[in-house]
Amino acid sequence: MQKLVVLGGGESGVGTAILGKKKGFDVFVSDKGIIKEKYKNALTNFNIEWEESQHSEEGILAADLVMKSPGIPDKVPMVKAIRTAGIPIVSEIEFASKYTNATLVGITGSNGKTTTTMLTNHVLKNGGLNVGMAGNIGDSFAQMIAEADFDTYVLEISSFQLDDIHDFKPHIAVITNITPDHLDRYNYQFENYIEAKFKITMNQTSEDFLIYDADDEVISDWLSKHKVKATLLPFSIEKELEQGTFLQQENIITKIDNSVFTMSKDTLALEGKHNTKNAMAASTVAQLLKIRKQTIRESMETFQGVEHRLEKVLKIQNVQYINDSKATNVNSTFFALDSVTSPTVWIVGGQDKGNDYASLMPLVREKVKAIICLGLDNAKIIDAFGAVVDVVVETTSMSDAVKIAYKIAEKGDNVLLSPACASFDLFENYEDRGRQFKEAVRNL
Repeated sequence: MQKLVVLGGGESGVGTAILGKKKGFDVFVSDKGIIKEKYKNALTNFNIEWEESQHSEEGILAADLVMKSPGIPDKVPMVKAIRTAGIPIVSEIEFASKYTNATLVGITGSNGKTTTTMLTNHVLKNGGLNVGMAGNIGDSFAQMIAEADFDTYVLEISSFQLDDIHDFKPHIAVITNITPDHLDRYNYQFENYIEAKFKITMNQTSEDFLIYDADDEVISDWLSKHKVKATLLPFSIEKELEQGTFLQQENIITKIDNSVFTMSKDTLALEGKHNTKNAMAASTVAQLLKIRKQTIRESMETFQGVEHRLEKVLKIQNVQYINDSKATNVNSTFFALDSVTSPTVWIVGGQDKGNDYASLMPLVREKVKAIICLGLDNAKIIDAFGAVVDVVVETTSMSDAVKIAYKIAEKGDNVLLSPACASFDLFENYEDRGRQFKEAVRNL
């Protein structure tokens, strides 16, 4: 019996452990931190051995295969020891994909991947496909394969999940965009992060498809220098394309071979240029999977959006409170500031990932009347914008941040939580941050 060691007892780790157990592996889960109660219960139910608050080197180095959870960086001593011992390390996505013959749609990118994943899933479900949504969203891919049997999987995949893939191959890959993010994980080398994203297409063949943003210079530049075997289907809001999806006046047009699909941009449920692009990517996937054109149009009109992504919470005294907690990088916040039209009190800050705020400067000058810094270290934000915004306040509690915003905001303004940073300095995750914002707004 082969021994599978799973590093990390979170969503992807426990999912892999359960799938591994079902596939006949001797499974051992090791977590340097504390494993959540619900995951302990799941492991115990499946008679899977686990440890927490430590990595027992002897047990781990006896592995035939190691699945490293995406949150664990390569620089961790235990990971280095595993690599030195020559034990293969795989990601959860890689491990799980070996146990399904389903059609795989893999969606990655710095921003927009959650919305595009949920929108794609929404369209495919409405089109009658037997589809599961997993990966960096909701359930782990491995657990879904262990417990369900879908014909199609729509997977949101982060760069961390792509780092340790070897043979994983989606039939349809989507790259929404690539902007600097997680640079702390990639030795502050943007090139390393770009390479990680493009791993999604490395095993594709000419029978597969790569859908990507043709307006993104980083993507276009990489594709001009590297050969990709997949059939390329770009999308663009700036130029007309021979193949792919583009805007023609107010219509979204998709051309794939001899097929042409038209949809009015005005009927999209989601607002903003970035969401037009997300809709383009999702509708291209749907057409490749032969969903009826009318179903695609109707699905685009009925999609409700993603929690914590430009989510309108409440209007209080004619001030709109907007929860964009999912904006964990600068580019995501760029889209948020670009989408607001009224003067804005901007709540920003958190755990910096090597951010460069220069691209936000024109939008901040034009739209931001006050900045509320919500983080343990706000020096970079204050250095960047202190000279151009009259009011800059620091706080370390969401409740205080919202109360201060309430005092500053005037009739017709927005209060926008769009942090441009990770949440781990003050919050459990971006969901926790977003929920605390909504609760604080409701308590005003």
